[in-house]
Amino acid sequence: MSSVPPPISPPGYPGQPTTTPPVAPATPVAPPGTYQTAPVAPAPQAPVPVYVQAPPAAQVPVQTAPAPEPRREEHPAEVRVYSHSTFFYWWPVWVTGYIMALVTRIDGELVRIGDSTVWVHRSKNLGVLFTLLFFLVILITNVTLRGLASVVAILTIAFGALLLAYFGWWEDVLNWMGMVSIYMNMGFYVFFSTLVLIVWAFSVFVYDRLGYWRVRPGQLTQDTVIGGAQKSYDTRGMVFEKKRQDLFRHWILGFGSGDINISTTGARRETFVIPNVLFVDSKVSEIQKMIAMQPDQFQPPAT
Repeated sequence: MSSVPPPISPPGYPGQPTTTPPVAPATPVAPPGTYQTAPVAPAPQAPVPVYVQAPPAAQVPVQTAPAPEPRREEHPAEVRVYSHSTFFYWWPVWVTGYIMALVTRIDGELVRIGDSTVWVHRSKNLGVLFTLLFFLVILITNVTLRGLASVVAILTIAFGALLLAYFGWWEDVLNWMGMVSIYMNMGFYVFFSTLVLIVWAFSVFVYDRLGYWRVRPGQLTQDTVIGGAQKSYDTRGMVFEKKRQDLFRHWILGFGSGDINISTTGARRETFVIPNVLFVDSKVSEIQKMIAMQPDQFQPPAT
C-alpha cells in the first residue's frame, strides 16, 4: 500500500501556521541639515569593593617572661689549702735509697763481715752518690734561695765549672773524688729509707692536715682539727699573692709548689703566709674565682 502525502493547504487556510518575517526596528532619521552622532557606549564602572567583616580573633593571654635569675656557676663548695712542712721535700732520699737497695741486691755480692753475711755493691760510687744527695736535700730544705739569690747560686756553680775546665783541674778533682770510698750494704738502704718514708708519710698525710684554710664565696676560714679552733675573715678587699721564687725547692723538689701570702684590708689589717702549698697555680686560680663571686651567685656542683 502506498502512502499518500497530505494535501498542502494554501496560505491563509486554517490549520496551517503563518510565519511572518521579523521587522527590524526603525532607525530614527535626523532632520535635514543636522549631523547624527554615533551612540556613545557607557564607560565601564570600576568594581565596587565588598568589605567582609572578619570574625574576631581569639584572645590569647600574653605571658611575660620571668626576670632573669642571677648567674650561678658551678664550682667546688670550697677550696682547701694545706700548708706542708719542709719535710715534704725529703722524698728523693727514700726514693733513692730504695733504688740503691735494689741495685745492690741485683748487681751486688755477698760479703762476710764478722758473723754476718751482707749484700754490698762492688762500686764505691753508690755510697758517694747517696751521701751527696742526702747532703743537698738537707741544704735545700733549710736554706731558702729566693729570686736573686737563686740566680746567684746557679751562676756561681756554672762559673766554678767553667773555671775548673779552663785551668784543667777537673781531672784532679775527679781523681780526688775517686779516692773517696763509701760502701753501704743493702740493709742500710732499706732500713734508713723505710724510716724516712714513715716519717714523710705521717707528716704529709696526717700532721700537715691537722690545720688548713677554707675559702668560700665571701669568707676565709682558718680551721684547726685538734682543739676545734676557727677564725674567719671577710674576703672583700683581700689580696692573695703567690710566691714561687725558690728554684731548687719549689721547682726541682716541689713540682711547682709555692707560698701564698694573704693580706686583709679594713680596720684590722693582717698578713698571713701559707708556706709550701702543692699545686699552687691551680689553688690560686680557684681562690680568685671563689672570692670574685657573691654568695648568691654560687652554685655547688650537682651530686
